[in-house]
Amino acid sequence: MGAELNQTPSGERLHIGFFGMRNAGKSSVVNAVTGQNLAVVSDVKGTTTDPVKKAMELLPLGPVVIIDTPGLDDEGTLGALRVEKARGILSEADAAVLVVDAAVGLGDEDRALLALLDERKIPHLVAMNKADLLDAVPADTDGTLYVSAKTGAGIRELKEALARIAKPGTEERHVIADLLTPGDTVVLVIPIDAAAPKGRLILPQQQTIRDILEAGCAAVCCRDTELAGTLTSLAKPPRMVVTDSQAFGRVSKIVPRDVTLTSFSILFARYKGDLAELVKGAAALSKLEDGDPVLISEGCSHHRQCGDIGTEKIPAWVRSFTGKNPDFRFTSGGEFPEHPDAKLVIHCGGCMLNEREMKSRIERAVSAGVPIVNYGVAIAHIHGILKRSLEPFPDVAALL
Repeated sequence: MGAELNQTPSGERLHIGFFGMRNAGKSSVVNAVTGQNLAVVSDVKGTTTDPVKKAMELLPLGPVVIIDTPGLDDEGTLGALRVEKARGILSEADAAVLVVDAAVGLGDEDRALLALLDERKIPHLVAMNKADLLDAVPADTDGTLYVSAKTGAGIRELKEALARIAKPGTEERHVIADLLTPGDTVVLVIPIDAAAPKGRLILPQQQTIRDILEAGCAAVCCRDTELAGTLTSLAKPPRMVVTDSQAFGRVSKIVPRDVTLTSFSILFARYKGDLAELVKGAAALSKLEDGDPVLISEGCSHHRQCGDIGTEKIPAWVRSFTGKNPDFRFTSGGEFPEHPDAKLVIHCGGCMLNEREMKSRIERAVSAGVPIVNYGVAIAHIHGILKRSLEPFPDVAALL
C-alpha cells in the first residue's frame, strides 16, 4: 500500500498507446516492452476488446502509462465500437507505436492511422513485428523498427526509440511555484465534507502542497471554518490564499481584499488546460435559457454521493444564477463526446487526466462551437469573484 501511495499520479505520466490490426502481435509487443504479462495474447483475432492501461516505470523513460488498444480492423457492430475506443485513446496519447505484421506490411487502416497521428502531431513509431518469420530484414528500413515479440529481437531498440520521441519537453510546468518567491506563505483552504476522501487529501491539493514546498515556501492548511483564525494567527498576510472552489463564496468574504485569492481548479486550468479559453466560456452561463443542453463532464469515475458537486451542486448554482432551468447531461471517466452537442460544457478540474487529454477535450468543444468552462471558473463567475480570482494571471483577467 505504501508503494502505491507514493507512485507518480497517472495524470503526470507519459501516456504511450500501442495500436495495430488484429493479430499483428500488438499485445505481445506490449508485453515484451513492459516485461510483464500486461495484455492477454492469443492466436484468435480480437482478443483485446477494450483499452488496457497500466501505470509503470519504463526505463529509460521513467513513469509512464502503457495502453494496449483493440484492433483497428475489428468487425461488426461491437467491433466498430472497439475501433472507436481505440481511436479515442489518441486524445490522451503523448506517443504512439503502430504495430504491423511484418509479413503483411502496412494496410489501409495502418496508413489512415499514421495520417491521423501526423495530423494531431503525436510522436510515433512503426514497429514491424514477427521479424523472426522473415527471410531477411530489409536493408533500408527508413526509420521503421523490425522487432520480434517472440524472440525479443529489436525490443530494446524500440524502447530506446520510444524514449527519444516521447521525452517530455524542456519547459517545466508548475501548479503554483512560478507565482511565488522563496519564503512566501500560502494558505490552502480545504473543506472537509461528506465527499472528502477519508484519511487523505485529493490529488490537486497534494500536488499544490508539493509545488509550494519545492518553491521554498510554507503551506498552511485549514478548513474554511478556521480560515479567519488562521489568517489572524499569521505574523504577516500570506502571499496567496488558494481555496476549494465549493467554498469560494464563503472564503472571499473572509480573505482581505489586498490578499490574492484563487482556487485549486483555476490553478489546474492553467497547469494542464487552457485557462483563457475556459474563462471565455464562463460568459455563456449568463446566456442560458430554459431547456438548453448543458454537458457536465468529469474526468474520473468516482462514486457519487449526496451533495455531489457535479450532479447536484453545479446544477443548483447554475439554476440560481441564471434563473433558468437548463437540460443537464452528465459524462464521467473516458466518456467525452468527439463533437459535444450542447450550449455549454462545464468540466471538472481534470486532475486525473493528463495534459494532452484535457487540452483535447477543450479543443473538441471549441471546434464544435461550444463554450467550455471548468468548475472553478464557473463557480467564481457565479459568485461574482472571477476577476479577483484571476489576479495571479493579469493577461487572462483582461479578457473579462
